[in-house]
Amino acid sequence: MLNTINIDEIKKIALEAGEAIMKIYNKDFSVEYKDDKSPLTEADLKSNDIICTKLQELYPNIPIMSEENKQVEYELRKNWEYYWCIDPIDGTKEFIKKNDEFTVNIALIEKSIPVLGVVYAPAINEMYSAKKNQGAFKNGEKLPLYINKTPEEKLSVVASKSHLSVETQEFIYSLETNKIEQVSKGSSLKLCMVAEGIADIYPRLAPTMEWDTAAADAIVRESGKMTYQFNNKIPVTYNKENLLNPWFIVQ
Repeated sequence: MLNTINIDEIKKIALEAGEAIMKIYNKDFSVEYKDDKSPLTEADLKSNDIICTKLQELYPNIPIMSEENKQVEYELRKNWEYYWCIDPIDGTKEFIKKNDEFTVNIALIEKSIPVLGVVYAPAINEMYSAKKNQGAFKNGEKLPLYINKTPEEKLSVVASKSHLSVETQEFIYSLETNKIEQVSKGSSLKLCMVAEGIADIYPRLAPTMEWDTAAADAIVRESGKMTYQFNNKIPVTYNKENLLNPWFIVQ
């Protein structure tokens, strides 16, 4: 199945969704709030519609899980061999703040493992992509672009801009290195920074959902890094009965 997926087609879909998002981003827009108090904009819904429609046209036999769709019961989806995992806009809070740090995220999951990912940040025109056994790329350049050869001297740590928990900050303080350089970033760009090599580690000791990380996680893995469950070095998995991610560390 994976061999039949043309990643360039997925990147085109992300670009089209990004173009629609930017039209809304560059004007005044209203914000609604879902039952879980998370924000929702016209751009989230427009991006979701474009991505889901295009994927269904190209790959009608692959089911879709999206943050903005009604979720399929576990008894049905647990049998999926492949499915798309989508976050039409990751970083809606950053979108609302207009700080440019939001992304379009499209992942293909094989059973419980992300095997293809496209992350597009339309406001800064950065496109990350990866397909299993074919490497990870940023705007066509193979990742990682940078390697820290002296992590014991200086460690670059990226953390959430809008969701930094006390537990995450305490973990960062506990790291054994001479110097910690801490950077804040919104959306799935944090995982991409580790894949790129401009950050050494991304700890997330706070709630996230599977669609928040799936696409960028595929990029992380193809760059030679991994997204581990906190404290046990077991890789994060997907299509769980509970779609909430465990606490994790990307490195």
